[in-house]
Formats: sequence, structure tokens, C-alpha cells
Amino acid sequence: MAYKVDFKEVTTNGLESSPVATALAGLRANEARYYWNKFKHEFVTVPAAEDPATLKWIETILAERDMHFPYRPLEVTSFEIDGTKFAYVFYENGLAVNVMYALAADGKRAVGFRLSDGMEIPAEFAGKFKFARQRSKLAGTIRGSFFVIKGDY
Repeated sequence: MAYKVDFKEVTTNGLESSPVATALAGLRANEARYYWNKFKHEFVTVPAAEDPATLKWIETILAERDMHFPYRPLEVTSFEIDGTKFAYVFYENGLAVNVMYALAADGKRAVGFRLSDGMEIPAEFAGKFKFARQRSKLAGTIRGSFFVIKGDY
């Protein structure tokens, strides 16, 4: 069932099984606020089981860097704005992965990682990525990193 993320009244709908559900919900709301303020786009997520194609696409891109996460995906979303495809997956452990993929051959393409407030840096990132910190009223302290996508997907 689709869930329109509300960034004014943050709820843990769909994320209740996460040990950092409140922080992950804040992180999801932070992303929803960004897309609303920048593009007037409503951020709608669905349970990962309802959209396996989006999850598969993100996992295929992550495989470019030999990244395979054992975490349970809770929610995903995928949408296109101004010639760029965006996709997100929110994992039970508090990790959020987003893909920004320009459809034009010469456009920007990257994968971003965001760690919910209170979660440890996963072992898969040890020594590979440095995380910058960002303060958010909705999500507390967000730690993030990214890599540039080299392949075509």
C-alpha cells in the first residue's frame, strides 16, 4: 500500500520494525521535504515487496561497487523529475540508499547513502567511504556519503 510521506507530521508508518524507526522516519520525511521544496513533488513510498523492480534496479547499480546489503528492505520509491530518475530504498537497520540517474547520456549519476541518527556505520562501508554530517530538524544528525555511477543502467 502506497504511503505519501508527510514531512510536517512525521510518522513511522511502514518502518515500525526498525530499531531506529523514529530516526528513519525523520530521514524519510527529510527527503520528502527536499523534493517538495525543490520540485513540488510528493514523496510516495511503497513496501519493498510491492515494487521488486525498483529494488532490483538499485541492487544492480550497487553491485557495480560489489556492494550487497544483507539488511531487510522496508520501503522503496521511484520517480522521474526533469529528465532524472530517482529511486530510494529504506532498510530496516536505518540505512537509506538513493539513486540519482540522469536519463541523458552526459548527465549526473550517483548513489547516495544516508545513515539514520543512532545507527552504527555498517561494516560494508568500513574504509570505503567517509561520511559527512548534516543536521536536520526532522532527522537529527544524518551522516551521508555517495559514489558516482560509471555504468549504464
